[in-house]
Amino acid sequence: MNQSNIFMAFFRVGILGYGGGPASIPLIQKEAVDIYKWMDEEEFSDTLAIGNTLPGPIATKLAGYVGYRVGGILGMINAIVATVIPTVILMIILLTSLASFREYEWVQGMTKGVLPVVAVMLGVLTWGFIEKSKNDLGWLKAIFLIIISIVLIELAGIHPAIIIGVLIIIVLVNPFSRSLSKEAGEKE
Repeated sequence: MNQSNIFMAFFRVGILGYGGGPASIPLIQKEAVDIYKWMDEEEFSDTLAIGNTLPGPIATKLAGYVGYRVGGILGMINAIVATVIPTVILMIILLTSLASFREYEWVQGMTKGVLPVVAVMLGVLTWGFIEKSKNDLGWLKAIFLIIISIVLIELAGIHPAIIIGVLIIIVLVNPFSRSLSKEAGEKE
């Protein structure tokens, strides 16, 4: 695999991922799934779910995994460096230059103006996951899990990683859920 493709894919993510990890997820998906086709939607969803259960920034975890999967150890290092370096450089440049302009309205408006774009990117990604859940589980189970997740995460304050971890344990321990997974795999 061409290491320059890995670098450019994750460099774009690092440069354009304004808003942190959540804003980077749709960009990584676009690069890894749509542009370079290093993985399909299902594998990306699985990688994202597992990555969210681990500590640390999601963008670097995804970059590390995709880079390793595509280019081995060198690909992993390449992807992580390409993801992190733009942020470090931009932080130094922006913070030193914007610090002297922080009181101006245009600076405050610039940072506030990006938020709706990030919200739309996350909404598109969320809708894609909902559709995938509907296809895999059916509307009833998908809506049930969405509602339960909202209640547990937003109202009960349970960390999403705990919920994902519990679901993984349930699937691994429960023979009924394994047979359902096996049946779903046979349908494909």
